[in-house]
Amino acid sequence: MPSVEARRAAVLGSPIAHSLSPVLHRAAYAELGLEYWSYDRFEVDEAALPGFVDGLDASWAGLSLTMPLKRAVIPLLDEISATAASVEAVNTVVFTEDGGRVGDNTDIPGMIAALRERGVDKVESAAVLGAGATASSALAALAAVCAGPVTAYVRSPERAAEMRGWGERLGVDVVTADWADGAEALGAPLVIATTPAGATDAFTGSVPEAPGILFDVLYEPWPTELAAAWSARGGAVVGGLDLLVHQALLQVEQMTGRTPAPLSAVRHAGEAALAAR
Repeated sequence: MPSVEARRAAVLGSPIAHSLSPVLHRAAYAELGLEYWSYDRFEVDEAALPGFVDGLDASWAGLSLTMPLKRAVIPLLDEISATAASVEAVNTVVFTEDGGRVGDNTDIPGMIAALRERGVDKVESAAVLGAGATASSALAALAAVCAGPVTAYVRSPERAAEMRGWGERLGVDVVTADWADGAEALGAPLVIATTPAGATDAFTGSVPEAPGILFDVLYEPWPTELAAAWSARGGAVVGGLDLLVHQALLQVEQMTGRTPAPLSAVRHAGEAALAAR
């Protein structure tokens, strides 16, 4: 779309004040010369989502969605991508010229891109810590990266059943284990931690001498205790900011129709924003 046309986008969720998305998207707009584009954040919960979306005018190009809206938005859309359908989660909505609402999930390709940036194209096995919504996206990413089994460390039989179900749906060989044995995960060639802040702190003393790759999806606080211990042992670490930058650039490309902004400039904007907090 022409850069002279005023266009709007925003991230929605609850809570939302912590979101780095405005910083990243605005940095991308600046790099692409889209001076008439704006990107904001709005506190919106599941109950308020339908009214918010219905109230948007033709100036809106798209939305980013965080929790708890990634599944709640699906009934409001005209179509969703195969990627989003695979995990029943939408984090990106693009409004078409004829008023259509198209949903996608850039978390999954964002994870794959973040790993590939660090030279991770294929591993023989992997471990996932946690079983929430991010864990299902991690399994979807591992379908493209992991050649062998994935062990998911979870807190309950119900969560274990959910992860095995996602594995069957996504074509990933998922084995489940108890969270109490989570330290065993750290010996895998690739470990993806999808849990809230502090959840993996107890495992820091179990990082092996020559660890593989850790993908910790948190970006604040950073580094996590696990990521710091991993780096101290000489292991490679992919962080939540890496994921956030890659998925944001994919969103910008979809919403604006422009080629991706420079990765380094957008990452630097995110790093500066986190350092200022």
